[in-house]
Amino acid sequence: MDHDEASVLQTARLLLRPWRITDASFHRQLWSERDPRVPAHRRITLDGHPTLSELEKWIMAYEPVPAPGLLVVERKTSGEVMGYCGLLPNSAGRADEPELAYEFLHAFWGQGFATEASRVILDRADALDYPSLASTVREWNDASLRVLEKLGFVNTGEVEPDDVHGDSLHLRRAI
Repeated sequence: MDHDEASVLQTARLLLRPWRITDASFHRQLWSERDPRVPAHRRITLDGHPTLSELEKWIMAYEPVPAPGLLVVERKTSGEVMGYCGLLPNSAGRADEPELAYEFLHAFWGQGFATEASRVILDRADALDYPSLASTVREWNDASLRVLEKLGFVNTGEVEPDDVHGDSLHLRRAI
């Protein structure tokens, strides 16, 4: 997928852009780095799925809905791909409330990139007149919970119980 200037967001350090076929290898690396507590269907399987080819097909078919969708985050100065951040359809709450999602390669954790990228997504969500955003996070994911707290998300008290992978907490932020 090529991108046009209108679909690119930026901060002082980051560029957020649509997916390209060449992002499949970085995307697969994200899958391989996921915490073992993440459900198996979200990690590389023992027989190697998703494959690079499967992720390329996902990228080719990807539609950025709700806008702006999930965007690839890269370092502005070097073009180094670091992760993704954006909005996706709400998986567990209100259908009309997009869900903020982000994931970064381990090498970029703890440097404020998730917070910085998310702030530009929140600005775009505000411009698109979303009344609120949701986020669903495993209770054990302290780093993501800290990012969401910095961004003004609050715990709704809604919990999706999961004895195997850890309960998912539902958070919300008014725009």
